[in-house]
Amino acid sequence: MATYKQIQDYVKQKYGYVPKTCWIAHMKELSGLHPKISPRRYSSNARVHPCPIEKQDAIKESFQYFKMI
Repeated sequence: MATYKQIQDYVKQKYGYVPKTCWIAHMKELSGLHPKISPRRYSSNARVHPCPIEKQDAIKESFQYFKMI
């Protein structure tokens, strides 16, 4: 499984922006990949910064590139 840094580097190289780690975790959750829960997370149920809809395809494509899904 790819690290968050590898996913960020891939998305930056291909799409020109660096996704936040919370966006990657949100997309992992939506893809059924069970991310680890950060100890700094405010609430285990709610997301403060969910992944914007326009960024979701790029992150999901990086999961496919790294054969995570």
